[in-house]
Amino acid sequence: NLLVLGTLGGKRIIGAPGCARSPKENGFDWVLDRLIAGLDVTARDIAGMGVGGLLMEIPTRPQPREPLPAKAEPKVEIVLLAAGRSSRMGGPNKLLALFDGKPLVRRTAERAVGSKAAATIVVTGHQRERVRSALSGLDVTFADNPDFAEGLSSSLKAGIAKISGDAAGAMIVLGDMPGVASADLDRLIEAFRKSEGRSVVRAAHDGRRGNPVLLPRSLFAAIAHLEGDTGARHLVEAEGLDVIDVEIGEGAAVDVDTREALESAGGVLQD
Repeated sequence: NLLVLGTLGGKRIIGAPGCARSPKENGFDWVLDRLIAGLDVTARDIAGMGVGGLLMEIPTRPQPREPLPAKAEPKVEIVLLAAGRSSRMGGPNKLLALFDGKPLVRRTAERAVGSKAAATIVVTGHQRERVRSALSGLDVTFADNPDFAEGLSSSLKAGIAKISGDAAGAMIVLGDMPGVASADLDRLIEAFRKSEGRSVVRAAHDGRRGNPVLLPRSLFAAIAHLEGDTGARHLVEAEGLDVIDVEIGEGAAVDVDTREALESAGGVLQD
């Protein structure tokens, strides 16, 4: 039974096993009940209680000891980048291209909002009013990037600056990836939580890294010092953090930087 019962200086001593910490009824409870009631407890009594371990809970005695509080899961927020100029399109804004009658940026934002992320932050810049209008009614927060012409790093910094103080990570979602679904985002979040919020998590396809990318808070300070049209890829390599690649299918590799790519993916450019 793993219990030790003795007397020292006229006082009862109980050597209790680990099961004594459990909220479920166990052999320790049976011995303690008897001693408090003034009943003698012999070696035969203890041996007759079984071979130790936990016993089934009974309705008359539910949860007598306070259980440990559940550990909170690492909180993740999404930074959706929608500030670019679509320069390779030669004029039209690719984020406003229609996919099944819906602007691409709205389609992407809806999938972000529909994921397990705690919040979605949309970074706007080029044609910000048109982009915001396309997202009307969605539960998103906007981060304006007046320096969008300087490149990707300026949008990353604007988005990360809006992340909540209690968030463990930020998932960087590109606005021009029509093949990424809410379920794909959830798979990245789940992998991040399993790492206890310490690892970089990347979407991948056929063993090749892609997007989105989920960054832990430990990288936020370094992102604030990025310059030019660069993302966080070199930071990930320089910091030496663990990187987890999650296979999500073709969506990780399909973006629509050119007219041909957009039309091939089913999009229709607007003026």
